[in-house]
Amino acid sequence: MRHTAMIVMLTTCVSVFACAQTAEELVNKNIQAKGGIDRIKSARTRLAAGRVKGGRRRATVAAFQQMNMRPNLVRYNLTLQGMTAVQAYDGSVGWQTQPFRGHKEPELMGEDNLRDLLLAADFDGPLVDFAAKGNTIEYLGHSEVDGDDALRLKVTLKNGDIIYYYLDPDTDLEIREEIQQFIRGSVRERVVELGSYKAVDGVMYPFSISEGTRNNPGSQVTTIQKIEVNVAFQESDFALPASLRTEEKKSGMVGVH
Repeated sequence: MRHTAMIVMLTTCVSVFACAQTAEELVNKNIQAKGGIDRIKSARTRLAAGRVKGGRRRATVAAFQQMNMRPNLVRYNLTLQGMTAVQAYDGSVGWQTQPFRGHKEPELMGEDNLRDLLLAADFDGPLVDFAAKGNTIEYLGHSEVDGDDALRLKVTLKNGDIIYYYLDPDTDLEIREEIQQFIRGSVRERVVELGSYKAVDGVMYPFSISEGTRNNPGSQVTTIQKIEVNVAFQESDFALPASLRTEEKKSGMVGVH
């Protein structure tokens, strides 16, 4: 009986170890499929631009521009009917202007609203250097995406949020992400579909992205028209506006990550 229990324990340990190895192996394959770690890290800045369709029957079309700069700076501009909304993260604080909601002056972003922006600020994404970032990975086996086979990875971020990645077994690239964010005792979920991959400076990027809730997937469709890397950005492009610097100190938002 004891001998049997030891065999079961040994088998379980080997199985867990194999899964851990498989998860890391899949991450490495994904990185290689995108162009390799050297190519990925050769980009110091990145500019993506295109259009976003959303709203009822996707009737609203806006132009967007996303600027990224290492290590974790991001700025997202959305332009519609002559007005531009901005969301930006300067490495420690998030800020925004929301003219479509009647807020034309810059304002600080709360931690809950900052979650998506922090994801966008991760220049290489949660899979690259996952352990150094405090993320953990787990291979969950095979699954289906629109009837096709996919490999499913679970990534638990340092802040406790979870991303399920579905990788195409033929290309090792992401075709779907399911994001779960835990905010004040509730769960915010969304599904992201990725496709139309193209190489930019030797690195593969998705040029088609649709996302929405589980009940309304694809409610927003992003079509990327261009991606450029190593564009000449300045840290001032992401910096907190002067009008908010005093407010930032009062609010205690310094150093939010």
